[in-house]
This record gives sequence, C-alpha cells and structure tokens, in this order.
Amino acid sequence: MAESHAERRPAGELEASVLAALWAAGRPQSAAEIRSAMPQPLARTTVATLLARLYDKGVIDRSPAHRGFVYFPVEDSHGLTARRMHRELDQDGDRNTVLARFIDGLTSEDEAELRRLLDENGH
Repeated sequence: MAESHAERRPAGELEASVLAALWAAGRPQSAAEIRSAMPQPLARTTVATLLARLYDKGVIDRSPAHRGFVYFPVEDSHGLTARRMHRELDQDGDRNTVLARFIDGLTSEDEAELRRLLDENGH
C-alpha cells in the first residue's frame, strides 16, 4: 500500500505503534502478526523497516523462527521511558544542572515519591 506524502506519519509514531502491538501481544510476534495488529494498514516493507530500526536501537530483540524472525520488546513501556531519560542525561555535559531543573519541575507528590524510591534503594 503506497502512502502519499500528505499521509506520512512520523517514524516515532509508527515505531510506538509497533511497540504497542508487541506489548499487547505478550509473546514474540512475526512481522506478519505485528503488521496485522497495527491500527493502520502498512506495507510489509514499512513494517520490516520499523522492526529493523527498533532492533538496531536495542528496543526490541528477535529470535529465528520458521523462515524469518519473531520479535519481542526488551523492556516494558516504563523501562523504555527510563532508558530514554538516561540517554538524555548522558547527552548533556552538565548532569547536575539537568537534574536540578528536572527536580524543579516536579510536583510535590512526584518529589515525595522520588525521595521514597531513593530511600528504598539505599541512595
């Protein structure tokens, strides 16, 4: 199915749809299974490209099966969010300022929860 330029969606949105389909399945899926679970119709090549990108990013893994692979997420959505937060921290040269500004933006409830988690984990 060809997509016109006007119908194009950002790759991040499509990657999120693939991840959502994998999380919902709860077990490894073939590219065809993922494609059929997607909320929007996509070409086989588009799904293959999305799976390759997610695999290259380390977000999903794969195992040989039949004539191809089955794919599965490496982490749940919360783990993926935490990984993104770490990546953002690692990209900035001034971690202290980034963390300070992050804390400044927390609600009092979030701050209390962060303190509780830090105490619970011996930090």
